[in-house]
Amino acid sequence: MFPAERPRRLRASAAIRNLVAENQVDPAQLILPMFVKEGLAQPREIKGLPGVLQHNLESLPAAIDEALAAGIGGVMLFGIPADRAAQGSQACDTHGILNVAIKQVRQQVGDRLVVIADLCLDEFTDHGHCGVLAADGSVDNDATLEVYAAMAVKLAEAGAHMLGASGMMDGQVGVVRAALDADGHQEVSILAYAAKYASAFYGPFRDAVESELKGDRKTYQQDPRNLRESLREIRLDVEEGADIVMVKPALSYLDIVREARLMVDIPVAAYIVSGEMAMLEAAAASGLIERERSILEMLHSVKRAGADIICTYWAVEAAGLLRSN
Repeated sequence: MFPAERPRRLRASAAIRNLVAENQVDPAQLILPMFVKEGLAQPREIKGLPGVLQHNLESLPAAIDEALAAGIGGVMLFGIPADRAAQGSQACDTHGILNVAIKQVRQQVGDRLVVIADLCLDEFTDHGHCGVLAADGSVDNDATLEVYAAMAVKLAEAGAHMLGASGMMDGQVGVVRAALDADGHQEVSILAYAAKYASAFYGPFRDAVESELKGDRKTYQQDPRNLRESLREIRLDVEEGADIVMVKPALSYLDIVREARLMVDIPVAAYIVSGEMAMLEAAAASGLIERERSILEMLHSVKRAGADIICTYWAVEAAGLLRSN
């Protein structure tokens, strides 16, 4: 009678495996990050991220049409201004690149695609930090919150469905929620980067937004050694009114994704960041791994850990792979 149990029976064919699959990644649960640069003559491929481009306002509509056709859930826009200032003033300019891009995309897609705006100052400051600097060079938390509030209202007016609060300032979700509500934008939701780590895996993103950062962000992004700190940040963001909480990066922090899923009753997102993508692409280009299988395996690992939503530069391609599989 040995073996009494034969789990392989449920792996015998693709049809059986699909029937009993415990987790499925749906293209509608994928978010595509996109970069729009002011004054860019032609779209530019980003170093280390094959197929990922800096767009201009002219090339953006075709890329948005591709996202719509793929059936993904949303796009997250990052703006790269031609000029930067210490206060990040372009972030709050109605005619600034991010606000213009958000308005253009919302007019194009209406409600067929979730339009998410990055709510942070790092792309807009000449020092590259995510907030306003104090006289001693540190990031001034409360002064930054005032700018975030003004930026949030401008992005809502431009048409963003959702704001990705990514700056990791204390109290940012509560301040942004209050500003949106006071200006009549109760329908705009907040995707809170609740557990965002001071990670080494952001390198290609810095090239994507042409970051001016010198030094690091360890005084406001989280310590990679900590878990309980993340749970505290997640709890605070939920209490302040976050509609979704996100863990970033995803792959090195799957334990945080799992803890977040067990802790909260709102959706949990995870961001497969640029360095994580670059590692897979480099290994695949060297012939060391199977590229498409590896992409799907990464996505399913994040889903299995508990993420409802996955932010990934592979979103459009992955949607096709998921359907073909």
